[in-house]
Amino acid sequence: MQPTAVPADRLLERFLQYVRIGTAANPENDQYPSSPGQLTLGRLLADQLLEMGVADAHQDENGLVWGTIPSNVSSPCPTILLNAHLDTSPEAPGDHCHPQILSDYDGQPIVLKTGEIIDLESTPELADLIGHTLITTDGTTLLGADDKAGVAAIMQCAQTWLENPQIQHGPIRILFTCDEEIGRGTRHFHVKTSGADLGYTLDGGGAGTVDVETFSADGATVTFRGRNSHPSVAKGKMINSVRAAAEFLSNLPSQTLTPETTSDRLGFIHPYTIHGGVSETVIQFILRDFDTPKLQHYADLLRETANQVVQKTPGLEVHVEIARQYRNMADVLRQAPKTIDLAEQAYRDLGIPYRRDSIRGGTDGALMSELGLPTPNLSVGQFNIHSVREFASLNQMQLAAQHVIRLCELWTQA
Repeated sequence: MQPTAVPADRLLERFLQYVRIGTAANPENDQYPSSPGQLTLGRLLADQLLEMGVADAHQDENGLVWGTIPSNVSSPCPTILLNAHLDTSPEAPGDHCHPQILSDYDGQPIVLKTGEIIDLESTPELADLIGHTLITTDGTTLLGADDKAGVAAIMQCAQTWLENPQIQHGPIRILFTCDEEIGRGTRHFHVKTSGADLGYTLDGGGAGTVDVETFSADGATVTFRGRNSHPSVAKGKMINSVRAAAEFLSNLPSQTLTPETTSDRLGFIHPYTIHGGVSETVIQFILRDFDTPKLQHYADLLRETANQVVQKTPGLEVHVEIARQYRNMADVLRQAPKTIDLAEQAYRDLGIPYRRDSIRGGTDGALMSELGLPTPNLSVGQFNIHSVREFASLNQMQLAAQHVIRLCELWTQA
C-alpha cells in the first residue's frame, strides 16, 4: 500500500531544532529532570502541540509532556501511548550540538571536523544507507538522535493526523519522558494516569525492527573507605582506598563479562565511572543480562571480590549497594502478542522488511511493560548512539512516522 505522506523537510526542521537544545541527563543530580535543558525542550514541545491543535497538551509538574489526539472513528479502539525521551546520554558531551547534513550519502567514509571517522568498518549499517540524507555532528558532541529522532517522528505523526482527519486512528496519548538514559524515565509515570491500553516507544535503530526483549538491569555502587594521612608519615597509618579500588577492578573478569568481550545474549558487569581519593573511592557499575536471576550472581561476584580485597588490608572498609533499574520486557509482551503482530503487519503493509530483535540495553518501554502497560520498542533510524559518532537517517525517521501512522490505523480494525 502507499504510505502516508510525511514531509521530509518539516521532519528535518523539527529534528534540527530539537538536537540544538542540550538535554544530557545528569546522574549526579537526583532531581527530576536531572538537567534544565529537558525542561526547555519539553516546554517547546508542549507549545508546538498546542499550536497544532492538541487541546490538552501540557508539561506537568515533573517535566513530562502529555497530549491527547482523540479518536476519529466510531467503533471502540484501544488507547495507544506513543513515547520518546527528551534526555540524551551523559556518556558524551551533549551541549552546543552543531548538526551536519549529508544529502544523498554516497557510501564513502564520513570525516567529521574533529577527525573522527564514520565508515563501513566501524558502522556496517552504512551499506544500507546509500542515497539517504544523514545527520551527524561536527564530532565535538553527540547528536541526540537517541531519542530526538523519536521525538521528531512522534511530533510529525501528530501534525499529520491533525492535518489529515481522513487517516483513521483511535485515541492517541503522547508522552515525552525525562532521564531515560539514567534509568529514571518512568519515575513519575503511572499506567492509570496515562489512560492507555498499550504503548510503543520510538527509540530504536535501523528500519524494520520491533524490539521485543531487553536486558534486565541493576546498578551497583561500590565504595571503598580508607584513611588518609600525610604521605611523609604514612607508614602504618594510611589506608589508600584508591589502591584498593584498583586491585578490586583488576580482580574482576576482563576477558569475559565485559561489554568489550560479549555480544548477542551474553550479559556483563560494566564499571563506567570512578572517582575519589585516599580516604574514599566510589565506583559505579551497571549489571546487565537477559536472564534476570544472573543479576544476583553478578552482584554476589562484586561483593565477594571486594571482600577479598578488604580482608588483605586491616582497617579498609567497603560498601556495595545494588539498585534495581528495569526488567526484561519480554515476559510482559508474551502476554500481549497483538502489540507485536500488528507492528509487523504495518511493516508488511508498507513493503518494509522487518525482524524481531532483542536490545542489549533498555527503554522506557521495558519499565512501562513491567508496570503493566505492554510497550514494544520501534526503530527510528538512530546509529552509533552515546558517542560523538552518532548519526541519524532522515529517510528512516520518515519511515518510522509512516509506520506508526499505519500501525495506529490497524488498531482501529483489530
